[in-house]
Amino acid sequence: MVVLNRIYTKTGDDGTTALGSGERRAKYDLRIAAYGTVDETNAAIGVARLYTQDAPELDAMLGRIQNDLFDLGADLAVPERDGKAERLRVVASQVERLERDIDALNDKLAPLTSFVLPGGTPAAAHLHVARTICRRAERVMVELAARPGEPVGAAGIQYMNRLSDFLFVASRAANRNGAGDVLWVPGQNR
Repeated sequence: MVVLNRIYTKTGDDGTTALGSGERRAKYDLRIAAYGTVDETNAAIGVARLYTQDAPELDAMLGRIQNDLFDLGADLAVPERDGKAERLRVVASQVERLERDIDALNDKLAPLTSFVLPGGTPAAAHLHVARTICRRAERVMVELAARPGEPVGAAGIQYMNRLSDFLFVASRAANRNGAGDVLWVPGQNR
């Protein structure tokens, strides 16, 4: 259980922050950027959920995802190190559940005839914003994983890759199962 009695600690006043392991890193460190961008994705989903109350199945999926994103933040905040006790990690079953949710939503969608522009209902528009933030988080995580001595769990990267797909499909579901999608018209304004 997490207990937060005091919100400000002043320990970050020097431009550093602590990982879950206690190690201090600069606030611009790529690992901090990775879990910070995961947190940003979570916040964007929270805003989208303001508009999904009339879609309880979708809203429940988004609620589970928000919890998973906290798991992923915890995973990234404590890098795996040899000889250290395991901490909370994103696991394959979370990725698999996300895939099942994508399939369940996608089964109800009208086929696409063009690329979809971000828009439509407020829920769909916010889900598109969350999708683009999610893609950025994934890119930061992949860059971090490519650095020597900066382990990132494969399931976490897979989760973010699937999540961007989920958010795309969810945006279409929020647009009356694709009927309200705003489609790209190539060269329309020439």
